[in-house]
Amino acid sequence: MQNRFRIVIPARYGASRLPGKPLLDIAGKTLLARVWEQASASAAGEVVVATDDERVLAHCRDIGADAVLTRAHHQSGTDRVAEVAATRGWAPDSVIVNLQGDEPCMPSSLIDQLARALLRDAAVPMATLATPITDAKALFDPHTVKVVTAASGAALYFSRAPVPWHRDEFLGDRAKLPTGTTFLRHIGLYAYRVGFLARFVGWPPAPLETAESLEQLRVLWHGERIHVEIAQTPPGPGVDTEDDVRAVMAWLGEKAGGGQPGAS
Repeated sequence: MQNRFRIVIPARYGASRLPGKPLLDIAGKTLLARVWEQASASAAGEVVVATDDERVLAHCRDIGADAVLTRAHHQSGTDRVAEVAATRGWAPDSVIVNLQGDEPCMPSSLIDQLARALLRDAAVPMATLATPITDAKALFDPHTVKVVTAASGAALYFSRAPVPWHRDEFLGDRAKLPTGTTFLRHIGLYAYRVGFLARFVGWPPAPLETAESLEQLRVLWHGERIHVEIAQTPPGPGVDTEDDVRAVMAWLGEKAGGGQPGAS
């Protein structure tokens, strides 16, 4: 699989909750450096950081990471990834993995697993990952994005609501998960074919996307397929808040100590 896919890491400097987030210190290394190391440990033939800020660009030079300075006013990291693909002139059928710059605990094995989903099936334009939900609290948490799939693995819907809704069981008790029903948490790691990505970012936001604030619903709105792989191992926590920084440090500590870090 070597050299058959690329990784782009969108790294925006001005995050509203954690300004300067890519350069935050996480146990002696920046957040971005940790994400870049995970990407570099995968089978990708090329890893590129896409940033909107000269400070991040300078840091990339310091750590030896390839980087592109993109336009400042992109609506999402996906738009930033698409700009890099266009700037670099990558072929329409080539595969890109979008690894968010705030995911320092994303195992490289999951990046490879996701890329394989597109590399083995030329008819699939986009793929992502999911992992089973094992407690009701996560199912009812609107910050936990859920996904429902067909038997083929194609996504049917993504939602912040608890889906699928088990009518009979949840009428009586919402404190535990019904048996015999699969609930999946979406993992925000994506792979695209370059030609499809160019079309995707050209579409206007879809009504479902706006309602749920979930960009991937734009794809389903336009009748395109997203393949969902069940992650071989759950990823560790991403970083959106100060509490997340502490969770990442705990996860890294468990890993260094030979434990089995859990998923966020």
